[in-house]
Amino acid sequence: MNQIINMIIRQVMNQLVRRGVNAGFEQAGKIGKRRQQPQGEIDDYGNPVQPQMSREERQARRQARQQRHLNTGNANQSMKAMRRIMKF
Repeated sequence: MNQIINMIIRQVMNQLVRRGVNAGFEQAGKIGKRRQQPQGEIDDYGNPVQPQMSREERQARRQARQQRHLNTGNANQSMKAMRRIMKF
């Protein structure tokens, strides 16, 4: 009787693991499809050429990146404070 129960549990666990692995690969595939590099020009040798950004564009990108970093830093700091408070 114990062997039958173990066999059934093993089969169920194998199915669950397989479903989890399949779901993980599907999610990874979706992320890969989202990440597409912008198409640029191609030079005479077949290499992609990145267009040159102006100084204003670079500064705007840098500011946006710094702002995102500040926002996530504030969120992380708030979460740490909440965890400290919830301990007691």
